[in-house]
Amino acid sequence: MVRLTPELIEDSFQYINPVREYELCLRGYKIGLIENLGATLNQFDTIDFSDNEIRRLDGFPLMTKIKTLLFNNNKIQFVGQNLNECLPNIESLTLINNNIEELTEIDNLSSLKSLKYLTLLRNPVAALKHYRLYTIYRIPSLRVLDFKRIRDKEREEAKKLYKGKKLKKSEVPRTFIPGEQLDKLSLNQAGGDSAQKQQKADRVQPSKEDIDAIRLAISQAKSIEEIEQLNAMLRSGIIPSHLKQKVTGNSAKTNESMVEDE
Repeated sequence: MVRLTPELIEDSFQYINPVREYELCLRGYKIGLIENLGATLNQFDTIDFSDNEIRRLDGFPLMTKIKTLLFNNNKIQFVGQNLNECLPNIESLTLINNNIEELTEIDNLSSLKSLKYLTLLRNPVAALKHYRLYTIYRIPSLRVLDFKRIRDKEREEAKKLYKGKKLKKSEVPRTFIPGEQLDKLSLNQAGGDSAQKQQKADRVQPSKEDIDAIRLAISQAKSIEEIEQLNAMLRSGIIPSHLKQKVTGNSAKTNESMVEDE
């Protein structure tokens, strides 16, 4: 694994992204631990940590300017507590294809009071019963979960299901103790690494249809927030079916018009 050093941060690609945010790209370095981010001097709006080996979402200094963090294709299993103290203004967090398993990690994310967009697709936790309703209830600031806008009906259903209920002992958020999970991680490392390699092998690049769908959606977007979400979809390679259907429908209309003109 590679250490995230001040030198690596300084030498990494820095640019203005499509939504006019100053972004630091730390993709694909095989970084295993979040550290030394004080070297960024709190000047970035977005940091992309995709395609690394990070296992824990913690280790941040106070970063008041950060609005977006991308952690696609890592090995994150644990979420640190009190993240809001370090990331008070974060609005978008993308954690596609990680190893988050427990709803207790959702509880830890609930400290992020400004969080509006959260993506946990391809995490074991996303397959749990009532995962979506639980996440909506625990993080009331969310507007979009897994690229799907949260409806008022879902918020009401989540309140009915969880309001006034106490968490079971097994669901109470645990405080991280250094070294506590090392044995478990060592035992699962071989199997986890194999699964990660298989997931990477199965992962495909966005097709021309996907790219066309995103371009069409961006051209019809009515706000910066929509463009930001579409940009995140394109990076992750996961394009909702309703966007593809729009492209198919427009293509069909175009073909019909051509036939009529002939």
